[in-house]
Amino acid sequence: MADNTVNEQHPATEQWGQFEFRLNGPADGNPYEDNRFGARFSLQHRMIEVDGFYDGDGQYVVRFMPDTLGEWSFTTISSVPELDARTGSFTCIAPTHGNHGPVRVSRTYHFAYADGKPFFPVGTTAYVWNHQGRELEEQTLESLKQAPFNKIRMCVFPKHYDYNLHEPEHCAFEGSLETGFDLTRFNPRFWRHLEQRLTELQDLGIEADLILLHPYDRWGFAKMTREQDHRYLRYAMARLASFRNIWWSLANEYDLMFEKTMDDWDAIFHLIQQHDPYQHLRSIHNWQHPEIHYRNNQHWYDHGKPWVTHASIQHADLHFVTEWRQQYRKPIVVDECRYEGNINHGWGNITAEKMVECFWKGMAQGGYVTHGETYTHPENIIWWSHGGTLHGQSAERIAFLRRIMEQGPQLDTSDVPFHWDTEAGGAAGEYYLVYFGDSRPSFRELKLDESNTFTIDLIDTWNMTVERLPGEYSGAFRIPLPGKPYYALRIIRKPS
Repeated sequence: MADNTVNEQHPATEQWGQFEFRLNGPADGNPYEDNRFGARFSLQHRMIEVDGFYDGDGQYVVRFMPDTLGEWSFTTISSVPELDARTGSFTCIAPTHGNHGPVRVSRTYHFAYADGKPFFPVGTTAYVWNHQGRELEEQTLESLKQAPFNKIRMCVFPKHYDYNLHEPEHCAFEGSLETGFDLTRFNPRFWRHLEQRLTELQDLGIEADLILLHPYDRWGFAKMTREQDHRYLRYAMARLASFRNIWWSLANEYDLMFEKTMDDWDAIFHLIQQHDPYQHLRSIHNWQHPEIHYRNNQHWYDHGKPWVTHASIQHADLHFVTEWRQQYRKPIVVDECRYEGNINHGWGNITAEKMVECFWKGMAQGGYVTHGETYTHPENIIWWSHGGTLHGQSAERIAFLRRIMEQGPQLDTSDVPFHWDTEAGGAAGEYYLVYFGDSRPSFRELKLDESNTFTIDLIDTWNMTVERLPGEYSGAFRIPLPGKPYYALRIIRKPS
């Protein structure tokens, strides 16, 4: 029997970085099914058990994201004797510039990185950009470098839908559409490619809102059994959970996956809780509106359940963000509110003005909104699904809004005295953001705290200008407005 007791010292890993340990082992049989592999990581009194995975070619891998500085030790756990009880250690050092750790829920309705830095999700959607081949994928990354987005919704599995009819180069399992897929054997080449793209997103400071299941399928992945779903998800957790920029989206439009029940979705949430040592953000995305009961009595998943970290919502009316905040008492992310574009579907042909309005409405209420773009293309390369190049007019205006949001506090709607006929939020008595949308008031009567004075900025949300209005304001007053759509006010208390 091999001597597994030698403690190996490994290179330092930064806090919230990724430590990886590999061993050679048996490749016969079905190593994905037959051989258990993992490790226990320890720091002083703490112990974290992490699942490992088989990476093909006789390679067994365990990955770990340390969250605390210091000297970590580990011991492998395996059903294979030569892989069991191997020990090692590494030093966790301070994070490098730009590494703020994974994103968590903060202050009930908002998000922050693990180091406390507030995170304002300004997302986009490019469902299967990672299935498009090297040239187009690299073009997408170049576009993201210039774009304002710090979160992207993307799928593990390929997509079969209008404008999405070509065959991907690789899939998550061994096999092909023609020969069939072996759902007990994973395709390491596919997973390594996905990991490369996740790393590149991380380097850009972009969170990957990874969609684990979806209904738009011709390969059979949408109709896997519960056992097959859980095998796939455990493998995904083992390979990907150590990426700090991961969010788990259980499904896109889960209520179109008619074979699955609410009990199935609850079980998937529980499995992710159990097998993700780092407890990344978790949510699920709907198709139907909440008031519609669909086949199998499906309706909106209850985002109030304790294992859901935030509400991921599809809805075209952003006026409800405040109501959803009150209902779920969690962060609200409207991940689909229709798309700027000109395709034949009603959900994919709103104007850029409407897309920008959705962002302002949602974010002024203390929620968050995700962008999408669906302009026709001679080769059907559409950002919403394939990535590539942005063609619309909303992205630069969303960048303008992101700068405004990051200059101020994370917004709440309680104790805001003028949100009943506007989208408005703020920090009570200190800061307010008031958005008028497509209404065109020529004046506004406001009432602020009489014991403080405030400055007011007039914001043209389309032309991206900020004008400081003359004077200081306190108590009740009337303020002239341009009588045009797409304006907002920023009200800031002057220091005493």
